[in-house]
Amino acid sequence: MPNDFETVFFDPANAKAALGQLPHSPAVFALYGADPNAEPYIGRTPNLQSRLERLLQPSPKHPRRLHVAGLVRRIEWRLTGSEFESLLAQFSLVEKIFGAKALERMHLRPPAFVRFLGSNPYPRVTVTHRPSLREADWAYGPFPSRAAAERYAEEMLKLFLLRRCTFELAPDPSYPGCVYSEMKMCLAPCFKGCTDERYAQESSEVEKFLATRGESRLVNLRAERDQASADLAFESAAAFHAQIQRLESVRALAAELVRPLSQLRAMILQASANPDEVAVFLFDDGRLCGPAPFSTLGMRIQNEQSGSTSLFAQPLAIEPVPEGQGTEKEGQGTKEQGTDEQAPDSRIPRTVLESRLEGVLAGLAADAAPPSATVRQAHLALLKRWYYRPEAKRAGEIFFPDSEERWPSKAILRGVGRVAAKSILPPPRA
Repeated sequence: MPNDFETVFFDPANAKAALGQLPHSPAVFALYGADPNAEPYIGRTPNLQSRLERLLQPSPKHPRRLHVAGLVRRIEWRLTGSEFESLLAQFSLVEKIFGAKALERMHLRPPAFVRFLGSNPYPRVTVTHRPSLREADWAYGPFPSRAAAERYAEEMLKLFLLRRCTFELAPDPSYPGCVYSEMKMCLAPCFKGCTDERYAQESSEVEKFLATRGESRLVNLRAERDQASADLAFESAAAFHAQIQRLESVRALAAELVRPLSQLRAMILQASANPDEVAVFLFDDGRLCGPAPFSTLGMRIQNEQSGSTSLFAQPLAIEPVPEGQGTEKEGQGTKEQGTDEQAPDSRIPRTVLESRLEGVLAGLAADAAPPSATVRQAHLALLKRWYYRPEAKRAGEIFFPDSEERWPSKAILRGVGRVAAKSILPPPRA
């Protein structure tokens, strides 16, 4: 998180002089008193000057409103372009001052993970809020809530014969077993109802299912269904199809964000405080890095209302056109909008944009450092809080690398265009 807070000194006897220097923009701010050891007042606001006027200028119309003008001697702030950036900046400031208490101060709860206890001789599945970093390959999440993680784990276990008991097993043929073994929903290793090799095989299938969100099992079932159809074994094909539908209903309980903690990487695009930029954040190794500015100067963005799929359909910045030349220019622009070819004087080649994106990612990756436990839990909580909002209320976009850890650059650039368009185009009329 860049440390670019601006500072203005505050004199209670002349509040307007300091408040007049503040912008009417979204920001994160801190109010400091004369005592350097005193805790600052930290907050975020969509309008910095209006918010601090309410806090620092007494009003006879609102005698019960909180006023702290007599205690404040210094104001620090940083402009932000989105709520996501504001929350991250606010946490960075709170964590710097309060340390491990920052989670409580920000009302952040670590998200829930489904944990596969693969180091156990007889593996099982549990739900936890604090996955071990030593077993990060076996912690799958984050989920929006503990209830959602428990439901996913329960529905997933119905597809397998893994044990559900929580105690350490010491297999004994005289052990009576439990209701799951009676219902044939468990291999019953507790009384040696199966060999250790058979239970290890079932455990491996569960691990693959969790790691791929069911894709590993789905591929096999689809192949078996298609083969049965080709062999005219329609009853078998129908049975496989029913299993596929059931499996897809379980897969739907885990969003695309749910991945092994060790492999959880994502790029998030947000509006920037600078109108000529888009803010890029990178989540990697349990930490959010950024924002890094992606310049949109000279770039053309997607005009979704025109129906064009071109990345370069709507110019972000156009120089004024002298009167009398507009018709000719407009005709050329209309002709160009339906194609992805490069215009000689106003379009940037896609390769240049991809190189620009690679530079931004390289800078974010270079800034990444192993986070503390507090930072890791908080950044996971912030990512989870933003991602699981209703899609209509979730500002920005998120992208994930493919199986070979390559970023989808074309899709990301289209996302940059959409984020930039929302930040510069006027809102639709009611």
